[in-house]
Amino acid sequence: MPTISMFYGILVALFYEDNKRHHTPHFHVRYQGSKASIAMDEGSVLAGYILGKQLKLVQAWLELHRDELLANWELVTNGEAPFRIAPLQ
Repeated sequence: MPTISMFYGILVALFYEDNKRHHTPHFHVRYQGSKASIAMDEGSVLAGYILGKQLKLVQAWLELHRDELLANWELVTNGEAPFRIAPLQ
């Protein structure tokens, strides 16, 4: 699971060929022991849990980088390595 970005203690990652479980473009976040799968279209939590404040940071980051995330989604679903995405600053 390559980490593609890190900000404010939040790790953002994509799994290779991870389109079978949720059937929608998504990424994974981890923060202090909590983890969640986040939909790329609207930023909703598909599975897991992350604190509200951190979820809002993740959703803000998603709004800024949605096109890059979708490009990375195409890469990983084809078994290719994703590229890094700038953190939220």
